[in-house]
Amino acid sequence: MKINKISRIIVSRTDSIGDVVLTLPLCIWLKSNYPQATLVYLCKRYTKDVVECFESVDEILLLEDLENSDHNTRNSLLQSDLILHVFPNKMVASWAKQARIKYRIGTSHRLFHWLTCTIRVSFTRKNSPLHESQLNFNLLKPLGLSTIPSLAEINLLSEGFRVPKTILPFNPGYVILHPLSQGSALDYPLNKYVALAEMLSKRGKQVLITGTVKEGNQIGTAFDHIPGVENVCGQFSLGGLISLISKAHALIACSTGPLHIAGILDIRAIGLFSSRIPIHPGRWKPLGKHSIAMVNDPLCERCAKGLDCRCIEEIPVEAVVNAV
Repeated sequence: MKINKISRIIVSRTDSIGDVVLTLPLCIWLKSNYPQATLVYLCKRYTKDVVECFESVDEILLLEDLENSDHNTRNSLLQSDLILHVFPNKMVASWAKQARIKYRIGTSHRLFHWLTCTIRVSFTRKNSPLHESQLNFNLLKPLGLSTIPSLAEINLLSEGFRVPKTILPFNPGYVILHPLSQGSALDYPLNKYVALAEMLSKRGKQVLITGTVKEGNQIGTAFDHIPGVENVCGQFSLGGLISLISKAHALIACSTGPLHIAGILDIRAIGLFSSRIPIHPGRWKPLGKHSIAMVNDPLCERCAKGLDCRCIEEIPVEAVVNAV
């Protein structure tokens, strides 16, 4: 099936930073196959700085603006020929139907899509062996895609990410540690990040600790005793953080937004993971030719059974330093 005569496309992904980053290859495919169409990205305000880095996106539509609009204004903002519900959002799906978007594509595994979508694609994310970025491509099958691209092919589609111009107070080549994930992933213990910083400092590396203001308060003075380590939590906007990551030698984090930004920028993105489905690196490894996904035991029995497991905490600090 090939849908023609498309002049305006909306990609809807209203969840977190890492998820948004992993839709870039899909956006590039859409722009390549529908070059005359205006590509609109619907996202939350706090991920806007990431979407602004997508060269293939022509316009950004904020979820908050739709929420605060009256019925007629919202319908006007949503005027398009096609919407891809990459992240199922019941409210957005209902609005798209009210706006009478002709082609409304979403997964068939959401009951509300049977009432709101005109085209439903049957695929599941939770137990799939595919990477999250590959799973997104299932929604393109109604547009003529015949084969889900490999990760190597997707990495080639990830080069349309432009870095904001920001003056940075650090010389390039530092290592970034991003210890916390705001609950988006299982965290590696803070005391092991401290040990990482100590070992990297001894090897002459400058180390920056990143995170939100709240995360900075949680981290407190844990790194203050280490020479060459600077805590910059809360000091950068998201756009500034993207620029900071772009000049790093490596970034170490669990499965969180900055890790995926580092991967798409082809920085040495070192991700610390559990082996448990659906949070394993096969699903959530950062993109990029220099990314590394580390687990303590890929054959962990508790993870294989889907049980609660903290084996991520046992990843050796020395192995992470050697990956840097």
